[in-house]
Amino acid sequence: MEDARYEALRLENQLCFPLYACSRQVVKKYHPYLEALDLTYTQYITMMVIWAEGTVSVKGLGERLFLDSGTLTPVLKSLEAKGFIHRGRSEEDERVLLVEATEAGMALRERAAEVPAKIAGCIRLAPEEAMELYRLLYKILMEE
Repeated sequence: MEDARYEALRLENQLCFPLYACSRQVVKKYHPYLEALDLTYTQYITMMVIWAEGTVSVKGLGERLFLDSGTLTPVLKSLEAKGFIHRGRSEEDERVLLVEATEAGMALRERAAEVPAKIAGCIRLAPEEAMELYRLLYKILMEE
């Protein structure tokens, strides 16, 4: 008989594992749709915030996406190189770096508008189940 102290170390007793594995599977479902847009998943969620906010600080973007600057900076550089965003200093406070979508970035939004519905069709949850899962995940995210 195995020592009860090690029961918590069993994979099936870890909340983190299904979260991790599920996240990887869901992001994988996005791949073909985002590849057609020339975006990675991280670039896509970055653009989603920029489309919603208009102009956003890099710090605010990182907070919304739960990403540190070491992860976000290469994403923003890549999006800028593709012509989807413009980065510039705030006129009020030049320490603040602002990001906004370019004309090409806004045109990309039109092409990306169909992605959420396509993904919803790939995930076998009823709308109310999806909303409950969303609520529970954000409950975990907001615990600090």
